[in-house]
Amino acid sequence: MILAFLSASYLWVKALHVVSVIAWMAGLFYLPRLFVYHAERGTPGSALDGTFRVMERRLLRAIMTPAMLATWIFGLMLVATPGVVDWQMVWPWMKAAGVIGMTLVHFWLAGAQKRFARGENRHAGRVYRMVNEVPTVLMLVIVFMVIARPW
Repeated sequence: MILAFLSASYLWVKALHVVSVIAWMAGLFYLPRLFVYHAERGTPGSALDGTFRVMERRLLRAIMTPAMLATWIFGLMLVATPGVVDWQMVWPWMKAAGVIGMTLVHFWLAGAQKRFARGENRHAGRVYRMVNEVPTVLMLVIVFMVIARPW
């Protein structure tokens, strides 16, 4: 019965998965940029520091984390749909590795947000600029694996 539901709702679940991924990726691109500006211009205790803290917390809690959870839920529903994934191929494993990497980036950023909130940032803006590129690389791997299915 569950498999029949998944098959019947496949396109809706796929659409919800794509929407969730877009929202999550937007946050993964934006939060490190906020950290760059916060690290470089947000003097601890200043009004700007307080503004950055609010923006970072709201982005992470109201958009990024719910979008990540929705991405995982809808993605797992897609994986469970009969005939969608052939685990004998290489591409689903590479996609899974990319998604796990993206999740690890998310948790690293969440830790950084907590450190900023406590006034304990330990990285310069340059580190956050470099971290900002990681989701892009992972996104390329994930998209090419799903669309082109090269292996």
